[in-house]
Amino acid sequence: MKDLTLRKSFLFSVLALVLTFGLFVMPAVSQDSPLDSAKDAVDSAVDSAVQGTKEAADDAGKTVEDAGNAVDQEAAKKKEEMMAKWQEYATPGENHKALDQLVGNWDYTVKFWETPESEPSESTGTSEIEWILGGRYIQQTTKGMAMGQEFEGLGLMGYDNAKEEYVSVWVDNMGTGLMTGTGTYNAETKTFEDKGTFSCPVEDEKDKPYRTVTTINGPDQFTFEMFAAGPDGKEARMMEIVYNRKK
Repeated sequence: MKDLTLRKSFLFSVLALVLTFGLFVMPAVSQDSPLDSAKDAVDSAVDSAVQGTKEAADDAGKTVEDAGNAVDQEAAKKKEEMMAKWQEYATPGENHKALDQLVGNWDYTVKFWETPESEPSESTGTSEIEWILGGRYIQQTTKGMAMGQEFEGLGLMGYDNAKEEYVSVWVDNMGTGLMTGTGTYNAETKTFEDKGTFSCPVEDEKDKPYRTVTTINGPDQFTFEMFAAGPDGKEARMMEIVYNRKK
């Protein structure tokens, strides 16, 4: 009887211990451990950082792309402006049309004064003046006689849109230098005036100043006059050429 009572007491004790363990230990086991919670927090932080980095990279990519587009647009604009300026510079205009009065095939008579007081020597020749390079310049090809010998000359004249002045260059078989000048046109008097320099071995001058005046006398005639300083230093007429259009 006593053993039965002891057995019942032992069973009740065990049952109470089991119930107590179930109430306090099992809930703890069913919940996340501190390690699992830390892992979840790290995973969440990493995911958030990755997402933030991706968004920042996307934003940065857009910023770089926008900046690149802006640079491309600015470069295209500058290129367009540059091409427009160059096109304006390269396009013949009204100032070039004035040169058309000189274009044609001409017979000429030239007078040359060695000194202002001397009698001029005379000779004749022919000259062809034509447009070249798309109406940007006129080219003059001359053949004749000068100082008792055959004479050949070649000249170019145009209008520089950038400098806003006429420009000219002349070469011939009576020298080895270039005669270069710049000038203007007066529409009222129909005259071209040109100033520049040339080499004069007789006076030992490498850059002797000159001035020329070309006067349009009519549709079929123009006169070319050249002036330079004489022995006394005063400007004097050196040459006169009268051009008459060939019939």
